[in-house]
Amino acid sequence: MADLDIAEVAHRAGVPASTLRFYEEKGLISSTGRRGLRRQYDPGVLERLALIALGRRAGFSLDEIAQMFAPDGQPHIDRGMLSAKADELDRTIRELGVLRDSLRHAAACPAPSHLECSTFRRLIDAAASGGVAAPGRRPPERRR
Repeated sequence: MADLDIAEVAHRAGVPASTLRFYEEKGLISSTGRRGLRRQYDPGVLERLALIALGRRAGFSLDEIAQMFAPDGQPHIDRGMLSAKADELDRTIRELGVLRDSLRHAAACPAPSHLECSTFRRLIDAAASGGVAAPGRRPPERRR
């Protein structure tokens, strides 16, 4: 199969060409050369981009994703790293579930004011103590 033009790769992978150039700078992908001023890529880059997208969606950093490829460019994924990320996602899912349930309760709570609702007050107290983190951020670890 013939090499793909950067525009074709961008279109098929669903990312802007600037992302492809950035990934190339980071060493995550490499072009096979140029046709005129346009970079060319081996068709296998699409699978690699799919793996990068999957890793990003799972919350891995680009540096972590770079470690998932052997020097020959083939995937070499550390299973322990995957397991640790799955555990982190489980914690996030639990935290988000509690937050969702608290918000649903607050939305339907019959208390005259949210500040009079004990469930909502617990949510506020948790947020004040760092127990509720913004999406993508971990709350500070509590000392026991």
